[in-house]
Amino acid sequence: MTDGTLRLVAIGVDDDIVLDVEPGEASPGVAGLVPRRLTPTAEDVATGRVRYEVTVDGWVIVVTAESAARAALRERATRLSGATGRATPQTVKAKIPGRVARVWVTPGTDVQQGDRLLSIEAMKMENEIRAPRAGTVLSVSVEMGDRVELGSVLAVVG
Repeated sequence: MTDGTLRLVAIGVDDDIVLDVEPGEASPGVAGLVPRRLTPTAEDVATGRVRYEVTVDGWVIVVTAESAARAALRERATRLSGATGRATPQTVKAKIPGRVARVWVTPGTDVQQGDRLLSIEAMKMENEIRAPRAGTVLSVSVEMGDRVELGSVLAVVG
């Protein structure tokens, strides 16, 4: 991508549609692309994006456009903020009701993403609950034998 490239992202579409296009260049595989710039909202101004209504073969789609360089910078910043992940503790909740069959961790235990925290027995099946990310177990809210309901707090990983 060059500095003049625009990244177009379709709004309100189930699957993300992202096009990187050069100004004045026909979009690959898209016939009859007719954009109309929409009036910017306060959010558009704050984010530096421009919204267009694009007619593609009779279908009207609203897209946002920003420079590809800005989009890459924003994506990199988002990815890096999620990579450190230690800023806020993450609460682990029960996804099924049942009885706590095992607890492998205690507060202060260092865990990696995917490590076993505990297991819940439901309908004679044991379901392991794993760490959502690397960190330290800050608290464990259940003990072996406790009954838990859907959404019950099981542990906090910080």
